Amino acid sequence: MNDFMNSSLADGEQQTGMPVEFQRNGKERHDDFGAPDLYINRELSWLHFNQRVLDEAVSPGLHPLLERAKFIAIFSSNLDEFFMIRVSGLETQYHAGIRKQTVDGFTPAQQLGQIRSRVLGQLEERHQCLYDDILPGLEKEGIVFVGFASLTGSERDALNAYFRKEIFPVLTPLAFDTGHPFPFMSNLSLNLAVELEAEEALTTRFARVKVPDSLPRLVRLNDIEGLDNCAHEVRLLWIEELIENNLDHLFPNMKIVQSHRFRIIRDADIEIEEDEAGDLLKTIEKGVRSRRYGDVVRLDINPMMPPFVRELLVKNLEIEARNVYEIEGALGLGCLMELLRIERPDLKDEPYIPAKPLGDGFRKDPFSIIRTRDCLLYHPYDAFNPVVDFIERAADDPDVLSIKQTLYRVGSNSPIVRALIKAAELGKQVAVLVELKARFDEENNIVWARALEDVGAHVVYGLPGLKTHAKLTMIVRRETAGLKRYLHLGTGNYNPATGRLYTDYTLFTANEQLGEEVSELFNALTGYSKHTGYLHLLVSPINTRKRIIDMIDREIDWQRKEKCGRIIMKMNSLVDRETISALYRASGAGVRIDLVVRGICCLKPGIPGVSENIRAVSIIGRFLEHSRAFYFANGGNPELYLGSADMMPRNLDERVETLFPVFDRTLVRRVRADLELQLGDTVKSWLVNPDGTCSRISPAPDGFSSQERLMKRAHRKTHPPGIKNK
Repeated sequence: MNDFMNSSLADGEQQTGMPVEFQRNGKERHDDFGAPDLYINRELSWLHFNQRVLDEAVSPGLHPLLERAKFIAIFSSNLDEFFMIRVSGLETQYHAGIRKQTVDGFTPAQQLGQIRSRVLGQLEERHQCLYDDILPGLEKEGIVFVGFASLTGSERDALNAYFRKEIFPVLTPLAFDTGHPFPFMSNLSLNLAVELEAEEALTTRFARVKVPDSLPRLVRLNDIEGLDNCAHEVRLLWIEELIENNLDHLFPNMKIVQSHRFRIIRDADIEIEEDEAGDLLKTIEKGVRSRRYGDVVRLDINPMMPPFVRELLVKNLEIEARNVYEIEGALGLGCLMELLRIERPDLKDEPYIPAKPLGDGFRKDPFSIIRTRDCLLYHPYDAFNPVVDFIERAADDPDVLSIKQTLYRVGSNSPIVRALIKAAELGKQVAVLVELKARFDEENNIVWARALEDVGAHVVYGLPGLKTHAKLTMIVRRETAGLKRYLHLGTGNYNPATGRLYTDYTLFTANEQLGEEVSELFNALTGYSKHTGYLHLLVSPINTRKRIIDMIDREIDWQRKEKCGRIIMKMNSLVDRETISALYRASGAGVRIDLVVRGICCLKPGIPGVSENIRAVSIIGRFLEHSRAFYFANGGNPELYLGSADMMPRNLDERVETLFPVFDRTLVRRVRADLELQLGDTVKSWLVNPDGTCSRISPAPDGFSSQERLMKRAHRKTHPPGIKNK
């Protein structure tokens, strides 16, 4: 650790591996809410969330068929990541002999047991939904999954010719015997374990064939020459089935006894000792490559796999029986996203065109509009384009002197990064904090970081020990009255693709107070500033937890004085024990508290004497609920904060996050109305029960979906009556 970090530590203060100005300040609070039965286990709460995602597919009538298949894919991909990150961490603790209980009383071994039990039930439910409901429904609509055996001889010949031309060159069979080591199998790989016999001997041999992830998983028969297909029907075949029926091309003069499908999931959490990383960029690159080699945490097999093949895999992958999951049908169902490429609009949600409340004038001159008023957008109901326009106009504007921005997840084809590159090429000062540790986006961010460096932009990679998750842009412009700062502050990433799928707030402002504090924050991120006196911004890990808890306690005071305590919080996850304890205190004082928590919720609402004044709901719908909003009534002078931070220890202690105030009273009322709308949702909303489970809220006769209502409201703002949104 460098001298600056060491010398800055106050007497008796622990060394945390991060600059002292970014260590949490404020006195620790203690309370009487330490009983394990007051908290929901984090991992089990996440499984409840993913169950809600699965229920969007399972429940008929909620979505068109292809959208239901999409939710099967989302559920499956979510579960893969859960095992790669969360279960792998528990496995590490278990093998290290850690027996420490979490705040809810579970040891790592107990959590692993609970996870396996619940996941097996979910996988069975997924199988029944897909094979007994969705696929038969799609077949009735002319989208048919065919089996190779059901095809005619001429159709098989045509498919075999396609295999030889398009698939065979990509395949690499790998033998396993005394002369060949057990083949390496990468993370998330789908494989075939092939039993073979040589013609001259009866000895069984083993080989592995990887199903290439560079090719579509679903072979569309309509596109293959030589096949007679009905124009009104789409026929699909799993690529692994086509490979299985052509294994003789891979193993000539060998007898194919059987083949068995299996899929592995590895530990994909990159651990980096930043103090020892001389070049963080190269260290991250190495970590991304090593992700393929992490320990196996789950092996998926079909139930018909013979015991000796199963034992062979278990032994050589160095796993235990509890890491093996028997799954009927196809493995790795995240690929069902491919179905959305089928042109069947009648089986999908009606397309939604986002509103453009700022009009074309913003695209031409955003600065004149922001100079006169704060502008708040709610994506994807409002278009994401103004965010891109803001950066692009800044790049072109000769009066703009500098652009500073944080980038966490921007996607593989980012117009925003292209605009930053252009600005640097035009001679503007461009400073960008690229978070290389954004999980699963490291490779994209490495590419963009190098591209920005190549044109002379100042690129930094954040602070040691912390991820930078804040969403900030500051543009400095020369104007008649002097230099002026223009800000974009958001709750979501600078990614137009997710801007069409995630609900997030965007605030454009030229507020001088916020401009000064954002300047100070950028100086801390890029240099050696020790500024900690943020009066308006909430900045993790400096003051977010303390300020949120202070505002909760203030509502307790208002409740005692005026009986008007009121709190509404919307976030992705609620895990932090201190924040939960403060909410329990507020509930006990009579403060009315409503929570909208999409994912993990470790707080138990509705417990008499503890949380009877707390109601928690989760909304799972067409769009991913991603915005964070914290509303405090404050005795009739309400305060609202939006931003990037969830109430989780990682967001409060291990990341640079920002929550920013909304000063415009009209905008505060608008967000409050959004929150009340979501709290009244009776179509896409789930109620968190006192035992930690969730129940879908029964639709009332006049019930509504908040997302549908918000789409209609946004559409009315920018479309004259009588024009349909297509």
